[in-house]
Amino acid sequence: QVQLVESGGGLVQAGGSLRLSCAASGRTFSRYAMGWFRQAPGNEREIVAAISRGGGNTYYADSVKGRFTISRDNAKNTVYLQMNSLKPEDTAVYYCAASYKAAFSAVTAEYDYWGQGTQVHVSS
Repeated sequence: QVQLVESGGGLVQAGGSLRLSCAASGRTFSRYAMGWFRQAPGNEREIVAAISRGGGNTYYADSVKGRFTISRDNAKNTVYLQMNSLKPEDTAVYYCAASYKAAFSAVTAEYDYWGQGTQVHVSS
């Protein structure tokens, strides 16, 4: 099992930046594909970005391409989401998740473990 703890959320003006971090417990972090998801009030949870076990493959939702960057440091058991040029529509609770069954996935159902979420609010 792996436990995930997100941090770095907050309030930012449109056009600003935030860096989310997700720290994972355990010694097998490199065996998990990782993803960032978000859920806004009244909306379903959606994939934002995903990264493969070794970090060589990444996926981005169309809505964040060119603005967000996912990365991971397996030595530090941490995955990051750098968010630039933030927009009010990026406001949501952001969750990181880990998938043991998939080497790389953008499918929500393939993620087994979830963090508690961190709130991001972008003001206009």
